Formats: sequence, C-alpha cells, structure tokens
Amino acid sequence: MTISKTTHIGRILGTPVPMLMPLDGPVHVLLIGEAPGPRGADKSGVPFLGDAAGKVLYDVLVRMGAMTLPPEIDSMEWDGSLFVANSIVPIAQGIALGNAFDRCPTDDGASFRAPMRSELEGVANLGRLTRDITMLRTRGLKGIVTLGRVATRTVDTLFKRTPMPDLARRALPHPSAQGLLSMAPDRGKGAKMADLQEAWMVRCQYAVLQAGYPAPEANPS
Repeated sequence: MTISKTTHIGRILGTPVPMLMPLDGPVHVLLIGEAPGPRGADKSGVPFLGDAAGKVLYDVLVRMGAMTLPPEIDSMEWDGSLFVANSIVPIAQGIALGNAFDRCPTDDGASFRAPMRSELEGVANLGRLTRDITMLRTRGLKGIVTLGRVATRTVDTLFKRTPMPDLARRALPHPSAQGLLSMAPDRGKGAKMADLQEAWMVRCQYAVLQAGYPAPEANPS
C-alpha cells in the first residue's frame, strides 16, 4: 500500500469498531487482527478498511468471493477517512472480520500505540470477544483465523478460559510489512514486497478454507 504524503492521521477517535459480518446467512469463518489502525479502521469504522495491512487481506477475500467492494475503490487512495466520505461499505459473504482489541489504542488521542496485554486479556475485552464468537456460532461459525502473534495469543487466552473445542483454529503472520518479512527466508532479505504479499494471500486463502469456509465448486469438465 502507498499512502500519499497528503494523507493525515488526524485525531484518533478510539471508538469501538464492531465486527464486519454478513447482514444475513451463515458465517463460516472469523478472521481476527490486532487492533484498528489510526488511518484505517479508526476512521472507516470497519475492521481493516483503510489499515495499511488491510489492503492485502481485502484483496484475497475478494479473490475468494468472500467480500465485495464497490468498483470505484480501485481508483481511490487506501484511506479510512476517504472511504467514509465516499460511503464505501464492504459486503461480506460467509465471513466476519474483527480485532483482538476493538479500538485504536492511544493515550492522548494523537499518537498510536500497540494494545497492552492487560487491555487485550482483561475481563471486559475477553468478554466482548467471547460474546462475539458465541453469537457467530449461532450463525454456523466453524473456525477462526488469527492474523499475527497478538491476535493468536489473545484468542489462545480466551479459549483457555472458555474452551470451544469444536471451532477450528488457524494462525497466520500479520499482513503488515513486518509480518510479511517474518515469513520470508533470511527475514525477507532481497524479497520483493509484492511477492511476499502474494505468498501471504495464498496462505490466507488456504487457512480460511481449512477453518471451514466452503471451497469453490469445481468447474464442470
């Protein structure tokens, strides 16, 4: 993703960003990231929409048929405030997106920081995640895919307290540049970011299918 030099974070809202899920029908898989980013989901109010790491995730979900985006987004800067101004709303099919921490972490409303473990694993936050997952199970949830170590650790903690052994679990590196480099040999030395993104998208699609998203029907011969 390329962010224009004219793009400004502005004041961090820090308001809860709810899960993105289909309006009706089944939800087979929940993907969980770390937290809304200051330029993206904090402004758009939609998980990963406008986040630096969100572009590659939405690309693979669109490729799978699990997400629909309006065609005009292709000519727009990947920016949460811009998406709100243009009423850009993704439509999920059979999949839900959320975060381990549901708001952009900040101490002063101006500077982004990583969510603290005490925030992630506190009673209130784990209770929120448990309620979200419990609700999705009534809609047929089969599995969860965690994106990055923070999301994986938080969900591990949740399931130690509230076991849900029937749900499949898959873990992926975070789709940020740092996460993509971590999955490459020699820490990504000499690797092209576009190649790392494509490799991650292949892994993501496989993980989502393994977690319970229906495989596409084979074309008749």
